[in-house]
Amino acid sequence: MRTQDGFVAARRTDWEELQGLLDRGKALCRLPPISIARAAALYRAVCGDLVHAQSAGYSREVIAWLDDLAARAHNALYSAPPYRVGAIWDLIARDFPRALRRHARFFLLGVALFVLPGLLGFVGAFHSRAFALQILSPETVAQMEKAYAAGFGQGRSGDLNAAMAGFYVYNNIGIAFRCFATGALFGIGSLFFLIYNGLVTGAVAGLVTVGGHGRNLFTFTCTHGAFELTAIVIAATAGMVMGYALVDTKGRTRFGSLRACSRDVALLVLGAALMLLVAAAIEGFWSPSAAPDRIKWGASVAAYLAVATYLTRAGRARPKPEASRP
Repeated sequence: MRTQDGFVAARRTDWEELQGLLDRGKALCRLPPISIARAAALYRAVCGDLVHAQSAGYSREVIAWLDDLAARAHNALYSAPPYRVGAIWDLIARDFPRALRRHARFFLLGVALFVLPGLLGFVGAFHSRAFALQILSPETVAQMEKAYAAGFGQGRSGDLNAAMAGFYVYNNIGIAFRCFATGALFGIGSLFFLIYNGLVTGAVAGLVTVGGHGRNLFTFTCTHGAFELTAIVIAATAGMVMGYALVDTKGRTRFGSLRACSRDVALLVLGAALMLLVAAAIEGFWSPSAAPDRIKWGASVAAYLAVATYLTRAGRARPKPEASRP
């Protein structure tokens, strides 16, 4: 049997190489692929060396060193990556808008399935109260007419604004969750809830407008709608991506197809959630304020331009400057 000194002399180079990789102060997942593969191979070899040292009865110092080295390598290779505050910035500035652009066709389909039923609901409710009552319950009709009859010329108290912001978070995330989660039914649920929410939104707008309170409704919703309505469509987009992965598996199993799109789906859901939080803050504090109508309309235009610019431009790689010719 090889002596301890001979064993340590023969294997020390690999142990020190693995220790050097672990001591770089950088997560292994951020190293080049060849370095990650090398670390994995060295880790397996160290595990074998540890078992050999224990069975051969080598000194506690050698066994402890190998045990510590194997534990560090295992944690570096297999443990979850540490939480990074920078990951939130990466999500907002790059990952979320890029994921949405990769699935732009589903997003545009979602916009159409929300806007077109919304227009139908608006025209139908504007011309026929009976039409509105086919979509909305009598209680909802009475509530909407009462809510926008007085307007917001006097604003609201700060305490009420805070309470309503919390309610808007709860309500909007509930709507978005239904649009997303029902996408597991091969995307059919997401399509249904887009059409349904578009009809309901349009019917409410038409009913309130024909009652003479459209100005109150639209000046209230115009700014936060840029974030809220877009986020709902994005949540449905995530559901459609998930549902389509179950239909077109590209030769994978359905579970494997879901795993392949899971990162983009998660990015879309997280991005939509952040937009809903922004919408709830605006809806809770700005939308019911007593600001003049022209200021609210200006803020609305700015909000829609900001959302459109962000979703189409954020995260794009900057073109590299051309090398100057001699």
